[in-house]
Amino acid sequence: MSEGLNQQLTERRKQAITSAVGNVSMKFVKSGAGALLVDVDGRQYIDFAGGIGAMNIGHSHPKVVAAIKEQAELLTHCCFMVNPYETAVALAERLCQLTPGDFPKKAVFLNSGAEAVENAVKVARYTTKRPAIVVFDNGYHGRTLLTMTMTTKVKPFKLGFGPFAPEVYRVAFGDTQALHEFFLTQINAESVAAVIAEPVQGEGGFNAPPAGYFPELAKICSDNGILLVMDEIQSGMGRTGKMFASEHWDLTPDMMVVGKSLAAGMPLAAVVGRADLMDGVHVGGLGGTYGGNPVACAAALAVLDVFETEGLLEKSVALGEKLDTRFKSWQEKFSLVGELRGIGAMRGFELVKGADKVPASEEASKLVAYCHENGLVILVTGIYGNVVRCLAPFVITDDQLEKGFSILEAGLEKIHTQ
Repeated sequence: MSEGLNQQLTERRKQAITSAVGNVSMKFVKSGAGALLVDVDGRQYIDFAGGIGAMNIGHSHPKVVAAIKEQAELLTHCCFMVNPYETAVALAERLCQLTPGDFPKKAVFLNSGAEAVENAVKVARYTTKRPAIVVFDNGYHGRTLLTMTMTTKVKPFKLGFGPFAPEVYRVAFGDTQALHEFFLTQINAESVAAVIAEPVQGEGGFNAPPAGYFPELAKICSDNGILLVMDEIQSGMGRTGKMFASEHWDLTPDMMVVGKSLAAGMPLAAVVGRADLMDGVHVGGLGGTYGGNPVACAAALAVLDVFETEGLLEKSVALGEKLDTRFKSWQEKFSLVGELRGIGAMRGFELVKGADKVPASEEASKLVAYCHENGLVILVTGIYGNVVRCLAPFVITDDQLEKGFSILEAGLEKIHTQ
C-alpha cells in the first residue's frame, strides 16, 4: 500500500474538483464496514457522522450489497416513466404502509432529499391552489434554488446565490403563538399551501421542539386548510428511535419526505402522502429520469428488511441512551459543553464559552480536527457551527462506541485546557 496516498489524492482533487465543494477532512476513504471507515493509507476511523445521516444501518451492509449486486445484474436503469418495474412498486407499497396515517397513501420517488422537498411543494401548491410555503428558523431543506430559499443559514448555503424563490415565509420554531401572530402580521393563513417542518432540526443544530408543539401545529394547519409536510430526510429511518420522528407526537402529516438512510447511501428519496393529494396532480406532472432507479429501490427494500430482521429500532434506542448518558457526564465535567440537543440516537451537544455562554465555534472546529486526526469522524452543525452532532450507525459495537467516546473526551480535555 502506497504511503502518503492521501496527500497525492489531495493534490489531484485540487486540480480536478472545484474548491466550492468543501471537505471536513482530506482523508480519502477507500472502504467501510458497519461503523468503521478505512482510508487509502490504511488508517481506520470510527464513524460518528454516518454520511451525514445516510448510513443508519452501517456501511456496506452485506444484505444491501447483495441486493444491489443482484439487481444490477438484472437491470440498472430504463426510467420508470418509460417502462415501470417491480422494485419501485414494492418499495412504494412498503413505505405507504410504514409511514404514519391510517388512510390511503401514494408515493413518488426522486433522486435527492432536496428534490423530494421541491416535489412536496409542487403537490401542495397544485392541490391547494395557494402560493405560500411556511418554513422555520434554523431549518434546512436542501441546496436547490427553492430549498436553499427554505433553508435558514446563509453561509455556506445561500451566500451570493440570490435572488431567491418567492412566496417562502419563515417563522420561529417551537412557538405556535408566533405562528398565530405570523398569520396576523405577515401573511393570511388562507394563502398558505403548506407548512414544512423537520421534526428534529438537523443542520440547524439538532433542535427538538417542546412536547406539545407539533400536535398544536397540526391543528393550526388543519383548521386553516394548510397541508402539513414533515421533512424526515435526516430524522427518519429509525434515527430517533422511531421509524419516523413524527411518531413521537402521533403525527399523521399530509405528506412526508424521506431520503438519506432510506437506501443506505444510494441516491433515493421519496414523497409519501395522502393518495388524494398525490393523485391530484396531472399525469406527467411529477417524475424524473432517475427517480426510483431499480438498483436504488432494491437497496432500500433490503434496508427495510434489515430493520425488520435485525432489530435496528431497538439498537437505535439503546444507542440513544448511551449517547445521552455520556453527553450528560461531559456537561457536568466540562464548562465548554452547554445545552444537550436531539432525541434518541440523533444527539448533539453545544459548545459554549464564557459567562455569557457564547457559541464556541472556533473550539468546535478544533475538536473536529482533533478527532479526525485521532481516528474519529465527527461533524458540527448549527447556525454558529458549534453543535457537535452524532449520527453513528446503529450497528456500532460497544467497543467502537467507547473508543469513539474516549477520543471525543480527550479532545474536549485538550480544548478545555487551552
